[in-house]
Amino acid sequence: MTVLTDVYINRVGVFLPNQPVDNDHIEQVLGMAGDTPSRVRKMILRSNAIKTRYYAIDPHTRATTHTGAELAAEAIKHLIVQGMNVNDISCLACATSSPDQIMPGQGVMVHGLIPNAPPYEVITTAGICVAGMTAMKHAYNAIRTSEHQGAVAVASETSSAMGRGEYFQAEINQKQLEDAKPEIGFEKDFLRWMLSDGAGAVQLSNQPNPQGISLKIHWIDLISYANEMPVCMYAGAEIRDNQFIGWKSVSTQEREARNLMSAKQDVKLLNENIVHYTVEKALLRLIEKYNLKAEDIDYFLPHYSSGFFRDKLLDGLKNINFVIPQEKWFTNLETKGNTGSASIYIILQEFLEKYPLKDGQKVLCYIPESGRFSSCFMLLEVVNGN
Repeated sequence: MTVLTDVYINRVGVFLPNQPVDNDHIEQVLGMAGDTPSRVRKMILRSNAIKTRYYAIDPHTRATTHTGAELAAEAIKHLIVQGMNVNDISCLACATSSPDQIMPGQGVMVHGLIPNAPPYEVITTAGICVAGMTAMKHAYNAIRTSEHQGAVAVASETSSAMGRGEYFQAEINQKQLEDAKPEIGFEKDFLRWMLSDGAGAVQLSNQPNPQGISLKIHWIDLISYANEMPVCMYAGAEIRDNQFIGWKSVSTQEREARNLMSAKQDVKLLNENIVHYTVEKALLRLIEKYNLKAEDIDYFLPHYSSGFFRDKLLDGLKNINFVIPQEKWFTNLETKGNTGSASIYIILQEFLEKYPLKDGQKVLCYIPESGRFSSCFMLLEVVNGN
């Protein structure tokens, strides 16, 4: 019988490229899709409550400054600066929803950028927001089963590469040829003002820090409702006549003209289902499975994609009698933006930096994904080595 060991988050590192971009300058950095400003930008920004975010784009030259792999490597370098020895880990788990290439996997590209790194077991996890947690769960299980004593999980996003105005030019040219309005669809324009770039990494081991704060991972629980729900957020595909069509099924010309590679969101489907599936249904399972009680939670770290969902999330908790007062919540969506799979790492780093945590406090993390409605919750416990 395998003896399972405790797993701890020893360090968290974050890298956000360049200077923060405020709402008045987003379209200057991303570029206009066509010759006119977006008609929905201001409305979406009012709704999502994001005030600043980061892009791997030089705001003056509009040149790309970092790849996704480079962002991930920079976050890992922050772990090294904090004292991590690259030889103390043997497992590297990398996540992204916006890889720099189709092959090879993003993980080995990140591995190749870590200074003086030895050979590692490397895994790449794909998806959208929950991908960051599938990477962390692999690293967690690798240590929990004693196959490895130290691991790094990292997530990075460069969604700006798919949000650049010129990325939509072929689609706009095609619409002009068809005498249609040269505007990109709402399902595409919506995500241009929602997503941003960044990376976060955690060092995990089977020992807490001898001094200072560590976070013991009690469990990481993931669930997908793709058996019940259709696709809601996607890239490299389109939905046509109720059929989901991937990029490999169309010609190169059609792929460009219809911009299949852009990120898209069925906003109506999202609004009607995200709380019910990723909060109510997902959390009800865990309440029974782990005998979870709301009064035992000292802090709640939710990764919601938009400020629009903040009160709706609270309503969902009320619906299942698991109310965590909002004064116990922490998120940095307003200042760091929605960085997809990296968001919970970036939230966790700032949370550890800002809060005077006490030994034994419980922290519940919530990570939803609208791709086809998946959800992850993670329960942490503060361990103070002082």
